[in-house]
Amino acid sequence: MIYHAPVLLQTVLDFINPKPGDLFIDATVGGGGHTKAILKKGARVLGIDRDPDAIKFLEAKNLDNLTLASGNFANIGKIAKQYGFGKVSGILFDLGVSSHQLDDAQRGFSFKHDGPLDMRMDPSLTLRAKDIINNFPERRLDEIFKTYGQEKFSRSIANAIGFSRQIKPIETTGRLAEIVRGVYAKRRLRGKIDPATKTFQALRIVINSELLNLEESLPQTEELLNSGGRLVVLSFHSLEDKIVKRFFKRSSSFRVLNPKPIGPHVEEILKNPRARSAKLRAAEKV
Repeated sequence: MIYHAPVLLQTVLDFINPKPGDLFIDATVGGGGHTKAILKKGARVLGIDRDPDAIKFLEAKNLDNLTLASGNFANIGKIAKQYGFGKVSGILFDLGVSSHQLDDAQRGFSFKHDGPLDMRMDPSLTLRAKDIINNFPERRLDEIFKTYGQEKFSRSIANAIGFSRQIKPIETTGRLAEIVRGVYAKRRLRGKIDPATKTFQALRIVINSELLNLEESLPQTEELLNSGGRLVVLSFHSLEDKIVKRFFKRSSSFRVLNPKPIGPHVEEILKNPRARSAKLRAAEKV
């Protein structure tokens, strides 16, 4: 079973350069693709993930030198110290949603599989996508789609949702996707990506507080990294990338290693189309 294909794997390894005995933190361990490669170099890894499915998946692997912690990387400092990783040689953030989460219809992340409108990375969260879609005012939906999805038809989509939910509650990913596609169809617009992409992305970001968590976690890495330690962040959304870029620019603790973000080669995109939007930024603790 392939839980999630690690993106820009060799580039990540080149930047963090793991050596035997080094300590590393994978703040979004997922299926462990990057972590396994780090472990093969003889390093020790603390793998953090808020999704219990990811933790269970890796626990079953019984990987040597891997410590797993269930939690939100917004608390990375506290978690790292709790597990004896208070000072490390490198930290990796692989942001966004995993292939496993997208492919599991019951998690409700993807419009490609009809399932309940959920989208929670951590099942203990109370707010689900259907709660937002069926209960938030149209004005608030417009703001969410415009701000976090950068959706140019946010108002029209919010209005279409408002009309549809009066007839019947919107409970599934398929129904929401159909509504959004209908807005685009009226304008006879076709693009490279599914019209529902930005709407789903915006909902996922809000439900899981993804941008807020990133804002809170990055400053904590300054204390965790040894001098010369590396921080590598893989983002898949322009808003995430802007947060990382701004943090590196403002922080006096880091020396930026690549002024321009690095993306995947064509060969990797052909093998893994979900890698196409990846942007890697790296910096060194000074």
